[in-house]
Amino acid sequence: MDEHRLRERLERVEALLAGGATDGERTAAAEAKRRILERLHALACEDPPIEFRFALQDVWTRKLLLALLRRYELRPYRYRGQRYTTVMVRAPKRFIEETLWPEFQELSSMLTCYLEEVTARVVAEVHPDSSEAAEEAAPSGLAARDGE
Repeated sequence: MDEHRLRERLERVEALLAGGATDGERTAAAEAKRRILERLHALACEDPPIEFRFALQDVWTRKLLLALLRRYELRPYRYRGQRYTTVMVRAPKRFIEETLWPEFQELSSMLTCYLEEVTARVVAEVHPDSSEAAEEAAPSGLAARDGE
């Protein structure tokens, strides 16, 4: 069984674990999760972990990535002196490319759409005109600012 299928099974087991009505169901789901994680760790021997650096644009995507890494029992970190928006992790390349990154992109897209909708509603309550600021020529004698 490949890593992608194992991850899918793990997600289903986690759902069972969260929704288990009896102690027996929760115990069985926990045991299944343990077995799947053991197999995932064994796959790591075939594809040894390497260090990845993610430079994220905002706090929301950083928090999402951190949650996904921890969900898959990976330890995110950053080196002293790195920006707050930088996330480092050691993981198998195949896992990052086939599982984590596609899932992150899909969830990040959904989160961005949601945050844009909420922002538009809040801004409309503040004032109905949410257009950009008008652009004007700079007065003579002033140096251009903001990288212009």
